[in-house]
Amino acid sequence: MPKAYLVGSGIASLSAAAFLIREGNFTGPDIMILEEQGRDGGSLDAAGSPETGYTMRGGRMFEIHFECTYDLLASIPSLDDPSKSVTADTFAFHEDFAWDDHARLVDATGKVVAAHSMGFTERDRLELIKCSATPESRLDGKRITDCFSEGFFTTNFWWMWCTTFAFEPWHSAIEFRRYLNRFIHLFKTFDSMSGIYRTRFNQYDSIVRPLVKWLTDQGVTIQLDTRVTDLALADGDGLAVTALTWVRNGEAETLPVSGDDLVMVTNGSMTAGSTLGSTDSAAPLDTSDSSGAWQLWQSLADKRPDLGNPRVFNSSIAESTWASFTVTTKDPTFFELMEKFSGSEAGKGGLITFKDSSWLLTIVLNHQPHFRDQPEDTYVWWGYALFPDNSGDHVTKPMRECTGREILDEVLHHLPFDADATTVMLDRSTVIPALMPYITSQFLVRKAGDRPQVVPEGSTNLAFIGQYAEVPDDVVFTVEYSVRTAWTAVAQLLDLDRQPPPVYQGRHDPKVLVEALATMHRR
Repeated sequence: MPKAYLVGSGIASLSAAAFLIREGNFTGPDIMILEEQGRDGGSLDAAGSPETGYTMRGGRMFEIHFECTYDLLASIPSLDDPSKSVTADTFAFHEDFAWDDHARLVDATGKVVAAHSMGFTERDRLELIKCSATPESRLDGKRITDCFSEGFFTTNFWWMWCTTFAFEPWHSAIEFRRYLNRFIHLFKTFDSMSGIYRTRFNQYDSIVRPLVKWLTDQGVTIQLDTRVTDLALADGDGLAVTALTWVRNGEAETLPVSGDDLVMVTNGSMTAGSTLGSTDSAAPLDTSDSSGAWQLWQSLADKRPDLGNPRVFNSSIAESTWASFTVTTKDPTFFELMEKFSGSEAGKGGLITFKDSSWLLTIVLNHQPHFRDQPEDTYVWWGYALFPDNSGDHVTKPMRECTGREILDEVLHHLPFDADATTVMLDRSTVIPALMPYITSQFLVRKAGDRPQVVPEGSTNLAFIGQYAEVPDDVVFTVEYSVRTAWTAVAQLLDLDRQPPPVYQGRHDPKVLVEALATMHRR
């Protein structure tokens, strides 16, 4: 029987393994996942305890048209109720705890901004329509700022859009255009965020853990602490992997790969080089570029120029870095005050962005518990900033140089809470900052060909999966994108009849277009 070797254990590889079994009739023992870190899950991470503090570098949002993701997870039993799938559990959670944001934007005085209006001028509307209608080929190498006038970046729409999806003005106009078209159906509810879906717990607990359990129950091997350093390619015009070389426990090993075997590589990593700080220490910036995911891709690109250009994505750290932080406390004060301030029950309020913050801070109070093992008397919330190199408005130094306590102090400065309450929250909170030098690297300015095709032309057994493989029309920085690349790789390499469902095209729906245009003109 043919074997399958999957490099990386993020959601792309885990999904590919599941599709190989479900769609490709592979048996679990014939699939091996190779992970350089000592844990699985890739960027969908979450860890910690009530005593040391919980931490998660980020959280991904979902929406109703993540067809590939929901199709996959519909066949994976929930850990809470094995009679229910992960998809069914996610939909049920949305029914019970849908977001209805009443405080999406907050100004410099600590007051909630009426964000129902997008704040557009007629010029802004025309520029937005022009960008969404411009062919991608004409946006090669362009930034978002190349397509919009300065005033666009002070609209309510921009503040909400950039902090929901982590866009910055210097990012790729191609990716921004894709997001506009992919999520046009969310325009009408963008201020309330009611069209956004989330998992019951963090994504590691809600998606990775049940998926890993299902895979290992099938006999799939997940080999941790294994760094794949090279793929040997056959001579000739075609593209075929003939061997894998990896390093484990300091020992190098080469494994021959037959022509019938499959190799799927997660090329690049948006959380490579991530570091954590603590309540009393800042997260250090790691620019060593030591990630195996980046180095393996570079090795392959050096051999074959049609396999993309990783330097486009991993050599502009100043433009791809942001910082997040996770707060753990046994004191309910912050949750109680935020519920009164925002007008929303904790877990139903959505994102809150301090639009005038020098760091461009955004926070969210997740539904509790957010971790599967989180005690009832413990509260966890999360936030991030798009401009960690700027000095704060209260803590006068860059966020990336701040301790967890200093970050929390800056957040509290933007809220209308009295000094006594602020002191209590500072004294009773564990705050773990995270600094990620490549977190928005998939948004950096690019051109056609910088990302390899999922199955490159001429390939017989090699595919690329994850955030840095090319899928027309779909959007990176989503779980859906990674799952779609996995399904595409399996379906194309095995020449299956059943292919992934098409990417949702809301812009072809007259009703969606009318609603979007009406939203753009709201006052």
